[in-house]
Amino acid sequence: MKKAARQYWLMKSEPEAFSIDDLERNRQEPWDGVRNYQARNYMRDGMRIGDGVLFYHSNCAEPGIVGLAEVATDAYPDPTQFDPEALHFDPKSSRAAPRWALVDVKFVRRLKRIITLREMQADAALADMALVRRGNRLSVMPVTPAQWKHLLALE
Repeated sequence: MKKAARQYWLMKSEPEAFSIDDLERNRQEPWDGVRNYQARNYMRDGMRIGDGVLFYHSNCAEPGIVGLAEVATDAYPDPTQFDPEALHFDPKSSRAAPRWALVDVKFVRRLKRIITLREMQADAALADMALVRRGNRLSVMPVTPAQWKHLLALE
């Protein structure tokens, strides 16, 4: 059986909630709290162990890609959906039929510099990238191999 080609993703996090510093310190973490069905579907149905991840800081002074990570596990139910004390508790989700999934991501490295959102928006080679399309607010989105290669060449 042929192994699936490596895929690439961009995952957004507010640095005050979870930053590249946190991932570097902890080495591997569950990407919990995603409560958008499309973003969940990407993690549950699309991500595979070994896929590349662009770690993106959002909702901060200079939003941009700050590091690289890798998908470390297959998708599994997000435990925060079952915990009434958790910020991302979902009373409509059950252990028998969980709504929300996550993957663990592991730290690979920091980028040599931040590749800013402004820079990406101004780059014609990235015009079709989901991140720079108007109105796209997903926290997890696919990146094409060509976009991945182009972005890493910018650092």
